[in-house]
Amino acid sequence: MNEPDSELEQRHLEAEATIKGFSYSKPEGVDRGKGFVRLAVTPLIKGVVQVVKKNGGENNLHYHTSVDTFWMVLKGRVRFYGPNDILMGEYGPYEGTVTPRFSRYWFENCGEGDLELLQIAANANAGQRSGGRTDLSEQKFKLSEAINFEASKL
Repeated sequence: MNEPDSELEQRHLEAEATIKGFSYSKPEGVDRGKGFVRLAVTPLIKGVVQVVKKNGGENNLHYHTSVDTFWMVLKGRVRFYGPNDILMGEYGPYEGTVTPRFSRYWFENCGEGDLELLQIAANANAGQRSGGRTDLSEQKFKLSEAINFEASKL
């Protein structure tokens, strides 16, 4: 087995030093619209659970120029729509979809209670915090009003 070169070894050590476990549980205190529970973030990916209240946490038609996003329902039901409110799919627990960058979409909680929606976004522009969101209609729920939480660290 070859010994790794010192530059590669340094990269290994830096990356391994940032490995962190997390534990998700639905937070208390999402009493309006939407809450975001940040699970983990690296320069390339972001893992979040969105807790979307019934009748108030919907988003609007938009797209992202920098991120592909993987969505999976943990609890509840969601409908994803495209341009002209065309239904792209309805998903329940352990089902979901992928929205590639530049794809236009919006979603709503269509279940009886709160929606818990896992969101994993891969950023094409490593290190940038912005996903390049472009709104195509007025925000139904103002993102600035969302409640933010951190997942428990393990």
